[in-house]
Amino acid sequence: MVIIPAILETFSSLKDKSLKIVFYSNEPTPEQLVGVAQNMQKFGYLAFKEDVFKQNEKDVLESMESEYEDKGKSKSQRLRNVLFVNFKQNSENYSIFDDYYNAKMETLIEHFKSKLD
Repeated sequence: MVIIPAILETFSSLKDKSLKIVFYSNEPTPEQLVGVAQNMQKFGYLAFKEDVFKQNEKDVLESMESEYEDKGKSKSQRLRNVLFVNFKQNSENYSIFDDYYNAKMETLIEHFKSKLD
């Protein structure tokens, strides 16, 4: 669990009726930064309140378990999202995501074509 003091800066409604929520924080501790990095692209729960969480509240949050299963995205949407995150982390000298995506998809297609009779 990662707890970081933050300011709720803005939110916007997306066309699929979900929300994009933006928070700003002070400089994170190394532990907080690791916690954020370890949870990239993972489903979780966000708790926000104006006051510091008390220990019993932290205990309740820590004990919560999710039975969430992402059924909202197709396999192709998930693959595109994974490729986008990969592009952000290592663009491999591509400046435009669509070029990166097309090259990676062509590589994947050729890989499986080579296995056909």
